[in-house]
Amino acid sequence: MKIVSAEVIVTSPGRNFVTLRLTTEDGVVGLGDATLNGRELAVESYLDHHLVPLLIGSDASRIEDTWQQLYRGAYWRRGPVTMAAIAAVDTALWDIKAKCAGMPLYQLLGGASRIGALAYGHASGRDIPELLDSIREHLAQGYRAIRVQSGIPGFESVYGVAASGGGDRYDYEPARPTSDDRPRPTVETWDTRAYLRHLPTVFEAVRAEFGPELPLLHDGHHRMRPIEAARLGKSLEPYDLFWLEDATPAEDPSALRWIRHHTTTPLAIGEVFNSIHDYVPLLSERLIDYVRSAVTHTGGVTGMKKLLDLAALHGVKSGMHGPTDISPVGMAAALHLDLAVHNFGIQEYMRHSARTLEVFRTSYRFEDGLLHPSDTPGLGVDLDVAAARRFPYRQAYLPVARLRDGTVHDW
Repeated sequence: MKIVSAEVIVTSPGRNFVTLRLTTEDGVVGLGDATLNGRELAVESYLDHHLVPLLIGSDASRIEDTWQQLYRGAYWRRGPVTMAAIAAVDTALWDIKAKCAGMPLYQLLGGASRIGALAYGHASGRDIPELLDSIREHLAQGYRAIRVQSGIPGFESVYGVAASGGGDRYDYEPARPTSDDRPRPTVETWDTRAYLRHLPTVFEAVRAEFGPELPLLHDGHHRMRPIEAARLGKSLEPYDLFWLEDATPAEDPSALRWIRHHTTTPLAIGEVFNSIHDYVPLLSERLIDYVRSAVTHTGGVTGMKKLLDLAALHGVKSGMHGPTDISPVGMAAALHLDLAVHNFGIQEYMRHSARTLEVFRTSYRFEDGLLHPSDTPGLGVDLDVAAARRFPYRQAYLPVARLRDGTVHDW
């Protein structure tokens, strides 16, 4: 079953996506997500100039062999661009194989381990009353777990908080194009001490309003030093968080050792990781409780399955990255893994915009707080190429965070 066509499609129905579309000699089409937020064209180039020539004429059924060739054969390994490109190829090959088998991908991965995947939504507010309204709206939409992000008094904007109120902002996208001819990153001011003072009051108010049972999550977005993250984890213990995400920059395992020593708040990390090797010390020393990588950035279904199997050996669960910078193709791939693996924890889920869903026709569903990838053969997502062509690429940057004195800080 040879591959006869490999096309890289970049489209921007509200935000940029990169999709690999493989076609076999029998006319079977497989899709893979290669979106890398703010660096989409780098992955497009890697696919077009390096991987596509290798794919034409190759055997679509040899998934593991292809993965190893693209990873080991290139000599230069890992990195977000390389691993996103490999992920696209790998996911498209799994899509093809499952379609040829006439079954949804999760069946090829061992079948369902649960009836659906618990999903968490993103509630936010510029102040506490607005946040509480957002949580109410998410609960009304069926969410059973909520990520809580709040504005900080005196700050015009804060990561994870949309510019205006309401719980229907499913097109939240930090990497927004600008209206001028020379797009530049927006700049957000940051003060960690103000954040550490304010956040416990936020969770106190949320628990007082919604009680102790609702799973609550929070994303620190790599903005704290180890001692600051330890302080926050300790101060949030009374509010029983499901997890504290990305408390410190992810590259330094020693920081997580320090945090782990000081707090019992569960820790999640890894959305900027792109290889199983990034996790080895974190898993072997049990420094985290959830892995946050995405199928799209971690070598595809094959790469993510290897990581989750290793995590399972150390009692660590999945919590795969899933905001709107993961396309519906990448989301569907995550959901098939969510349903199949034993050590599933939770799935991040932000609904894509109506324009995005014009381009990507999905069959997965969200019901009563749970996601299901559907029983459609393959991934269960189709790409409308004509619709994709109507939304050309628009250059966009993620924001930059600076301290009050102008120093660049982690975003």
